[in-house]
Amino acid sequence: MELLDRYLQAVRFWLPKAQQEDIIAELSSDLHSQIEDRETELGHSLDNSEMEAILRRCGSPIVVASRYRPQTQLIGPALFPIYLFVLKITLLWILVPLFLLIVGPATFLSSPHRGFSLFETLAGLVRAEISAAAIITLVFALLERAQARLKLFDKWDIRSLPPVAKQPRPPSRTQSVFELIFAIIGILWLLAVPTYPFLILGPASAFLTASPLWHTFYLPVVLLAFVGLTRDCVSIARPDLAWFPSVGRLVNTALSLLLLYFVLRAAGQVPHVAGADWAPFVTLKDAARGSAQYNRLAVVVNAAIFLSLAMAWIGLSIAAILQTWECLQQAWKRVPCTHNAARSRAA
Repeated sequence: MELLDRYLQAVRFWLPKAQQEDIIAELSSDLHSQIEDRETELGHSLDNSEMEAILRRCGSPIVVASRYRPQTQLIGPALFPIYLFVLKITLLWILVPLFLLIVGPATFLSSPHRGFSLFETLAGLVRAEISAAAIITLVFALLERAQARLKLFDKWDIRSLPPVAKQPRPPSRTQSVFELIFAIIGILWLLAVPTYPFLILGPASAFLTASPLWHTFYLPVVLLAFVGLTRDCVSIARPDLAWFPSVGRLVNTALSLLLLYFVLRAAGQVPHVAGADWAPFVTLKDAARGSAQYNRLAVVVNAAIFLSLAMAWIGLSIAAILQTWECLQQAWKRVPCTHNAARSRAA
């Protein structure tokens, strides 16, 4: 029955998420009935070629899925799921990262008006999204008019269907324990940094010291580390909460983004003292203030920390988008299960 499972999986991919479970259950029941009738007629279990004949009569997975979709005027139900798929990939996973990671920073760095550069980037993203959506819609509208002549869905190979996806395994208790151990080590390291600045500055701690900015945000950083520790403890104590690890990661990422935002904003508001270099994160110790070499090194360290935090903010933003998508997928999967359980209790 592997071929049947692969076929049903391919049909599921093109179905509306809210209807996937009910439609696949109905289609699976119908196909199993056809298989049983054919086995009764032949007097033996079906081999792959006989199974292929039944599935081929049923039609291409995307054509089968289109029968359960409402009729649309511009793009028919057969092409509509492909159209939506291409539209989502282009608008969400290509254009948004492109403007977030490349166009936006380039505009920000090259524009003399930093505030206006953000508006300019957003306006460019909107224009690009509208143009891409219009072009994709036009292409699929033309394909809709030509699909009957081109026979787009007549040539398909059952054996080329992707294998059945394996169900994701929940995190093992061993993995959670190791995550907890590393979280404890991280917190101990954070607690030791004020007493032993060498742990974060290395040999540069001989002439560099933390600026007042770090003293302001040190406690929130430690509290955020304890939030991560609490998440790991809950994951170990309640492994049955399948939704908690992904939601916990998203909450931790959101709090990290918020904290980084305030750190970067505070660093940008550090005043430039006349005759002195900008030093939001580290400053020279009194004994090293007269050294031009140490002054240059302090400037490099401050710039490196600022760029590292900015890149971390961008990375966490992407992680937050992916984690939000993961949580939404889990929520979608739980909704059909809840409905099915309710129907079972009603029956």
